[in-house]
Amino acid sequence: MKITARSLTFDVVAGGPEDGEPVLLLHGFPQHSGEWAAVTPLLHAAGLRTYALDQRGTSPGARPPSVEDYRITECALDVVAVLDALQISSVHLVGHDWGAICAWHVALRHADRVRTLTAVSVPHPHASAYAYANDPDQKERSAYIKLFRQPGKAESVLLDDDARRLRGLFAPLAPVEQYIDPLLAPGALTAALNWYRAMSSLDLVGLGAATVPTTYLWSDGDVAIGPTAARACADFVAADYRFVPLAGISHWIPDEAPSEVANAILARTGVQA
Repeated sequence: MKITARSLTFDVVAGGPEDGEPVLLLHGFPQHSGEWAAVTPLLHAAGLRTYALDQRGTSPGARPPSVEDYRITECALDVVAVLDALQISSVHLVGHDWGAICAWHVALRHADRVRTLTAVSVPHPHASAYAYANDPDQKERSAYIKLFRQPGKAESVLLDDDARRLRGLFAPLAPVEQYIDPLLAPGALTAALNWYRAMSSLDLVGLGAATVPTTYLWSDGDVAIGPTAARACADFVAADYRFVPLAGISHWIPDEAPSEVANAILARTGVQA
């Protein structure tokens, strides 16, 4: 379905029983709502209604031109506006990668709209900031961000040689054409990278501890998020909190471990499989 919100048009994949408790799923970079395709059937079987959103920059109808348009606060407001358009007062919120960052901001800035939060891969923004400032390993893991923030250069590096480096980001997943092909459309990769280019220290202003029931999934094979950030997440949740570490899984948790993701969501929502 297509949802018009904030003068933008978002693609949303809906499924499951219409009377089920609502779950909104937010994808990360460089993916789209398809990353939840193996997770949602398990949630539907348990009676949940899911909405997988193609976020700002990914939905073709939601690609504003300015980098500033991709501030995380704007992306969080998109989520609230989409919920309004769907006439959903509050939701079980799930996010992976940048989708997790967005989900944290929604839960922290618009807590009344969030029943529960399940964050996959990326911890509370203050936990990430703490690890970056204090852990050399995390600083090294985050070094790729400097490239992604360079307009033109990042696109060239990622797309050269039949998008070899872009494909390489997905290791060990294969095949990855479902994620690569949409990014080859004119302007698509730039719009996706604008989330990185809009990053600012101001994003942390006003963020406190999460006050909604929260589950955080982290995989020990994640090249982007190290154990310091993962462990620090607990310090920034002032509500029921569960940490679910996964062994032998890469950053692409929903693709590699859909059952574990679905089980964590179901446990957090209180819905029995």
